[in-house]
Amino acid sequence: MAYKDQNHFIEVLERAGELVRIKEYVNPELEITEITDRISKQYGPALLFENTGKEFPLLINSMGTEKRMAMALGVEKLDDLAGQIEQLFQTFTSPKNSFIDKLKLLPQLGEVASWMPKTISGKGACQEVVMKDPDITRFPILKCWPEDGGPFLTLPVIQTKDPNTGQRNVGLYRMQVFGPKLTAMHWHRHKVSARHFNEYKKLGKRMPVVVSLGGDPSYAYSATAPLPDGVDEFMLAGFIRKKRVELVKCLTQDMYVPADADIIIEGYIDPQEEFILEGPFGDHTGYYSLADYYPKFHITAITHRKDAIYPATIVGIPPQEDAWIGKATERIFLAPIKMTMVPEIVDMVLPVEGVFHNLCIVKIKKDYPGQALKVMNSLWGAGQMMFTKMMIVVDGEVDIHNNLEVAQYISENTDPLNDLVFTQGPTDVLDHSCSTMAFGGKLGIDATKKLPEELAGRASLSTQHGTSTEITGVIEKFPEIRGINNTLMQRNISIVFISIEKNKKGHIKEIAPKLFELESFSDVKVLIFLEHTLDVSDLADAVWRFANNVDPKRDHFIIEPARDGESGHVVFDGTRKNKEFDGFTRDWPNILASDQQTISRIDEIWDKLGLGPFIESPSKKYRKQLYTGGAVALDQSNH
Repeated sequence: MAYKDQNHFIEVLERAGELVRIKEYVNPELEITEITDRISKQYGPALLFENTGKEFPLLINSMGTEKRMAMALGVEKLDDLAGQIEQLFQTFTSPKNSFIDKLKLLPQLGEVASWMPKTISGKGACQEVVMKDPDITRFPILKCWPEDGGPFLTLPVIQTKDPNTGQRNVGLYRMQVFGPKLTAMHWHRHKVSARHFNEYKKLGKRMPVVVSLGGDPSYAYSATAPLPDGVDEFMLAGFIRKKRVELVKCLTQDMYVPADADIIIEGYIDPQEEFILEGPFGDHTGYYSLADYYPKFHITAITHRKDAIYPATIVGIPPQEDAWIGKATERIFLAPIKMTMVPEIVDMVLPVEGVFHNLCIVKIKKDYPGQALKVMNSLWGAGQMMFTKMMIVVDGEVDIHNNLEVAQYISENTDPLNDLVFTQGPTDVLDHSCSTMAFGGKLGIDATKKLPEELAGRASLSTQHGTSTEITGVIEKFPEIRGINNTLMQRNISIVFISIEKNKKGHIKEIAPKLFELESFSDVKVLIFLEHTLDVSDLADAVWRFANNVDPKRDHFIIEPARDGESGHVVFDGTRKNKEFDGFTRDWPNILASDQQTISRIDEIWDKLGLGPFIESPSKKYRKQLYTGGAVALDQSNH
């Protein structure tokens, strides 16, 4: 389904009861984030803030549930798009032996051509109003979290082009606002736009860049999609909409933008110019990404619709709206991966607690020994999958969308001494746990049922782990341990989480073997240590913190079984790393939480917002876990 524009999408959401208009004044600095964080964690509605203190309303959380994400992409459910792509692949890759078979392809070829973006003459609705003196601060741009470096555009669809080929790239990167005509342009080194920038630098030329906001929601999604080089993101948007994207020429740059967008920001980057210090920024990992230097973007023109609405999103501790954008990618790109690279894949899940790049669960149809390892290596070599920190491969009838079922299957079929693979490679630049930026450890877990060849020479693998519920006296014996969550053992899942206040070098390696000497820990295959400020009874938070804080290769050690017939053990240190105890020399970021003043303000006005029963601030829980030091954690004590 093609939306005429963003207002059309809003109308559809409102008719479906999926949007609430907020007429009460809410400040874009911190307050909109606090409201949205409460709503998104309850899988609540899209929010249209009509009184922002600026001349433009603000739309947020518009894709904040699986249902609304599917609505944004014009389908009943996200798997529908995957099915369409799979059918397309099958049509074009199946053998064509006869002239008639080839003729039958012509309608499909025509359909593909109809998705290609088209340049139209004249001006678009996005150019109805031209700012005489461009000023980006006229929009209700969010400052999301207390330690953010300033206000950021969070949903800008950014276009660049290769200076040699003219080939377009469309991406979605944050933009910190420094003044009416100046922002930073935050693209990471592996992005195509960064490659374009380097080409302009070689040529000594200014780089034209244009930004669109609003329009059909498929534009923002397509800008995030992990497409192969050379595939136009606007073609993907055309495929999703089943209607080509119409583009109009910019006023001050030789670039083209969607005619139905709400807002257009035109400008350039001078590659010869010094970078600007950008950040910190509360990121999708749930931690701040720390300040660094990025290119300056100079604004030459701003145009907008007469009825323009400024679109935004927030990211932070999951779940947030970006979880559903990631879910769309997970479902849509399963078919191409399966049909072009790893045919044995049955399904794939990126759990929300893994914030995209930290955790991936893959289900395969297993036919031969070592197949799980083959799949891991194939995926680690595939596009943005190279950033995946932990990859778990299962098979059989397990439902990988059921976390408990997956955990039971992993526990049943995994021997810590034989089925864990540790390697290293590229990591996401936002991964703060690596000793070196963008390069660190990876973990692969072969949780498939083992074939006879894979079991040769192994001790038999116990599938019953007992309950290990008797932990009385452990905390008294080891006062640095603040909490133990062994509830999964009662479900035959051999994982225990422990919160600990580290107080010396090598603390985890010293205490773990002592725990395994206790009978209550003898059946534990996986022991995960987390920070003492964390409530380990909250499994979702425990997994989120562990996935963020562990470099699997550096932060694990294996303990051989103490007695015959017992399983071996693997221990992971998922605590914060520092120089004193761990020799870790990089800055460690803080987690995200609203300040108390903002929480209190939203508590006071909640009844005026029209959002139904009161929702407690999620930040109240996380404020107890903050480190001192602002965006950069200086020590392990609480505020």
